[in-house]
Amino acid sequence: MKSKALLTLGLIMAALIVLPVATPSQKRGASSSTSSSAAREVSVSEIDLDGLKKLIGRDGGDGARSSRPLLVNFWATWCDPCRDEFPDLIQIDKDYKARGLEFVTISLDDAAEIKTSVPEFLREMRAEMPAYLLNVPDPEPAIKMLDETWGGGLPATFLFNAQGQVVFKHMGRIKPAELRAALETVTKESDK
Repeated sequence: MKSKALLTLGLIMAALIVLPVATPSQKRGASSSTSSSAAREVSVSEIDLDGLKKLIGRDGGDGARSSRPLLVNFWATWCDPCRDEFPDLIQIDKDYKARGLEFVTISLDDAAEIKTSVPEFLREMRAEMPAYLLNVPDPEPAIKMLDETWGGGLPATFLFNAQGQVVFKHMGRIKPAELRAALETVTKESDK
């Protein structure tokens, strides 16, 4: 009887050693890869300097301007601080979308990444905001159009009020509390 119990226990231990055990992060990865095939397709649109001007001006082409606050985040998949701040930005989008905030991300990745690493990262992050990839031969005019003092470092975040004026800007990883304070102000203003 004792030898049967020892043999059974030995077989169970051998099976546990041989079977791969998934870590919690691997389990999340497995479930997210299963659910990612069912998740909505992430679309990244290419944008040039003229398109960026229209987006920032929020000119719909018919001369009508949006009267909602606009948050614009410039980032890239190769930028570690950009990747680190993205979960905070996703939460901000969820928290303020219903309050009238328009939020767009603009990737400064290479144009070849528009169908690969950029949408893959956005899908992994479960980003829902509109996503663009800036495709310009020289980024300097786009940088200077937004802010003369911005040297082009990433990440860079700009908040425009309903009148199209920059009311908050931050170069480098955002401080969520500071951005939220600015968002509280502009969303209250747009409610009036």
